[in-house]
Amino acid sequence: MRIVARMHGTIVDVPGVRVGHADDVAAGTGCTVILFEQDGAVCGFDARGSAVGARGTDSLAPTASIDVVHAILLTGGSAYGLDAAGGVMEELEARGIGLAIGPVRVPIVPAAVIFDLIGRDGRVRPDKAMGAAALRAASRERPAEGRVGAGRGALVAKLAGIENARPGGLGCASIRRGELVVGALAVCNAVGSVYDPHTRAPVALPRGANERFDIAGAIEAFAAAGASADAQSIANTTLAVIVTNAALRKVDATKVAQMAHDGFARAIDPIHTTRDGDAIFAASTGSVNVPLDLVGVLAAEAVARAIVHGVRAAGVAEA
Repeated sequence: MRIVARMHGTIVDVPGVRVGHADDVAAGTGCTVILFEQDGAVCGFDARGSAVGARGTDSLAPTASIDVVHAILLTGGSAYGLDAAGGVMEELEARGIGLAIGPVRVPIVPAAVIFDLIGRDGRVRPDKAMGAAALRAASRERPAEGRVGAGRGALVAKLAGIENARPGGLGCASIRRGELVVGALAVCNAVGSVYDPHTRAPVALPRGANERFDIAGAIEAFAAAGASADAQSIANTTLAVIVTNAALRKVDATKVAQMAHDGFARAIDPIHTTRDGDAIFAASTGSVNVPLDLVGVLAAEAVARAIVHGVRAAGVAEA
């Protein structure tokens, strides 16, 4: 199958999607909101890492009764940063957006976090005010990429120690095939290194490493370091949000999220380790009828590209 893609699209190429960032540059943390216009979006979720930090994802199970979400929050600050979702909810409530339950409207805002507390003042993390600010900033303009929003404090390639890590970041991509559009936004804060998914050329290796970097040896050394390494070993996660104008049910969206983890594996090595909290949301805003497997294949490709775009943008910003 020939995939026809724009050179570097973004998630807002999908109709009905807005993105907003808010961050604290000095503190090195932030959050990002993906807002769905009109009546929200059907959404699924899949987590493959062993250290997932999330809120409200149980309602995304195919058997759960809630059908749509109104926004998704990606945030820094580890579990503390989940407080920012409350600010997103309050801002949506003020706009009259949410699930109508009698006279009350309850906005559905699932969220997931990265751990960005090491190497900075960990007492500063995204809160309700920052979440509300990210929502107010949401627009259909091309989202900023790199060290911004939820990617502000991200680091990658940590197997040789935090001191040798490289900047991670937030990136986007989109792929078109006829009427179908599949967009992705990813925040890469992985323990693994990042590679071009097509050429396998390194994008971000540990400082001082070359293409012969021994991943297995680094894992053994990391484990041998004991408690000091263990304290840093949970500080990793890659998150992604996929949005498409394909017509999806919740069970379909869940399958797309599962398939899209292949994109993580193409761009990051190692991935889905005991030290990662990897998770993917997949949402539908449209009614284009296409094969489900096609959406999943394009989603994996878009996610891999988004990861590389974000890490490259973060490296350029650092330089």
